[in-house]
Amino acid sequence: MNATVATTTEIVLPGKVEPDGLHLQRRPLPTPTAGQVLLRMDATGVSFAEQQMRRGKYYGQPQFPFVPGYDLVGTVTAIGPGVDEALIGRRFAAVTKVGAWSGHLPVDVADLVAVPDDLDSAAAETVVVNGITAWQMLHRSAQLAPGATIVVLGANGGVGSTLVQLARHAGLTVIGTASARNQEAVRELGATPLDYRDPQLYQRIRELAPNGVDAVFDHMGGPSLVQSWRLLRRGGTLVCYGAAATKNEEGNNQLPVLKSFARLALWNTLPNGRSASFYNFWAGKSRRPAAFRARLREDLTQVFQLLADKVLTPQIAARFPLSEAAAALTLAESHTVVGKVVLVADSPESPVA
Repeated sequence: MNATVATTTEIVLPGKVEPDGLHLQRRPLPTPTAGQVLLRMDATGVSFAEQQMRRGKYYGQPQFPFVPGYDLVGTVTAIGPGVDEALIGRRFAAVTKVGAWSGHLPVDVADLVAVPDDLDSAAAETVVVNGITAWQMLHRSAQLAPGATIVVLGANGGVGSTLVQLARHAGLTVIGTASARNQEAVRELGATPLDYRDPQLYQRIRELAPNGVDAVFDHMGGPSLVQSWRLLRRGGTLVCYGAAATKNEEGNNQLPVLKSFARLALWNTLPNGRSASFYNFWAGKSRRPAAFRARLREDLTQVFQLLADKVLTPQIAARFPLSEAAAALTLAESHTVVGKVVLVADSPESPVA
């Protein structure tokens, strides 16, 4: 082991709790096994997934208690058997689904994606899972030609703000929904902003695109899908990537997603030239893990390069030390931020209960 500390800090989600119900604790520093490295967390984030997990509503989440944290950027401090020592001291990104809200965690070498040296860790963190999601939905799912018009629901969010920038870089016209307080930020990203609370929202979109739009990216699910589908021109595509509209509903956490699957599948059978799909970040990993990892690495590397080239501007809503994860989660759920709330490592002097 090349680590210099014996314990690490982690945030535990003990059950269905409010943000202030998160537990902060110390545990022995984990030891990487064969094919793994130990990453010291430099930056992780608060995504919609963690917001759903605390409600017990995220599809496929583990049983409580567990350490949340969907992705991270970190530095290799130790290696397991059979791993190249040259990796020690290098920074990588990884998508973990859970576990990243920890000062240190073991990660398989196969899941690492190199982070360019000139990128700030928090900036890079904003485009890990968010950047891959936005890139794949735009370039692998929708595959739109320059000049197309799209709608991005939640254009101020972590995925939405990245998607807007990628779309504008690809030569697309973007209509983005956001709250009134965040519309100027959405406009600065290059989209035409509309208030998602406006009861005439979809009529406003039709006024901007009277012949229909080429794609809608919908993170809401639920009743929103019908309205999104109706916005499409012939040949247009609907990409659903969440079920935010049902986040507070009680009951089976898989049901809202399954309902969306069924609705989208039915629409695909209609002879109107439109298409619909549900974007699943993890699609194909269990069947073809090597291909899944290669695609993830290729896509995130391209997004990192756009960030390094300043084509993308990192949307850091706020930074909190890991020990203040409860406050970070509260802010992320407030619907007042643009971009992603980022957690960074506590300073060595920071007291930890």
